[in-house]
Amino acid sequence: MPEAEIGAGTLLAIVGPSGAGKDSLIAYARERLASDSSVLFVRRVVTRPALACAEDHDTCSPEVFAAARIAGAFAVDWEAHGLSYGVPLETHTHLEQGGVAVLNGSRAALSQIRSAFGRVTTVRITCDPDILAARLAARRRESDAEIQRRLRRATMEAGDIGDAIEIDNSGELAIAGDTLVSVIRTIQMGHLLLE
Repeated sequence: MPEAEIGAGTLLAIVGPSGAGKDSLIAYARERLASDSSVLFVRRVVTRPALACAEDHDTCSPEVFAAARIAGAFAVDWEAHGLSYGVPLETHTHLEQGGVAVLNGSRAALSQIRSAFGRVTTVRITCDPDILAARLAARRRESDAEIQRRLRRATMEAGDIGDAIEIDNSGELAIAGDTLVSVIRTIQMGHLLLE
């Protein structure tokens, strides 16, 4: 995929380990910025059934996803944990108009995301390991062995994160959520850009 031209807007890629609270923080910020049309909360397309406890995304079968990829429907797509993830091509339109797009990203796909979008600021969500373990167990989506694998991955440093804004989501959601809203507002004013 060719490297994207730098547009007027900024993509905010939210990354962090499973259970750190990315979905909750994005939902918190979306609710507080709902009336601001210059902020787009990107709905990824994922080959996973929609769950009330998971991110707000569009779901489709692997076959439909593959056809959409071939048709050029995604600005970027990647595979992780046996699932396919796609970012709708329309995200570019919002950025070209100078807006901020907030994306639930992936540490493993950051280089692809940076190539697909001209200006990317990364926000890394962290969490105390004991709290992370409790959150993963409470979801009841994985076996104990899978949870242990996720916790091991969470402690490993991602090699391609680079400069990132770090938000600790170990405490009350409102504290980290207000920090994320503040980061979005600061990017809107053009005072913060980490590539």
